Amino acid sequence: MKYLLSCTLLALSLSAAPLALAQENAPQAIDINHATAETLAELPGIGEVKAQAIVEDREANGPFASLEDLTRVSGIGEGTVHDLENRVTF
Repeated sequence: MKYLLSCTLLALSLSAAPLALAQENAPQAIDINHATAETLAELPGIGEVKAQAIVEDREANGPFASLEDLTRVSGIGEGTVHDLENRVTF
């Protein structure tokens, strides 16, 4: 019985290891309403010009409430918004 319990615990811990590694290596979500232009430029499909446009829009019009709000920034469309899912917070 003790052997069976040990084997079960070992199997459970080994199966959880890849999940823990995936979470450690997942990119940190960026707060779109507080990040600098330099940080925003690291997001996929953004770059320096769009990052600066996000900061300027945020300063002029207030914080973004959702991903869809980012489309108010020139050059950011639905495709870019889709690519940012799970990469940004508000």
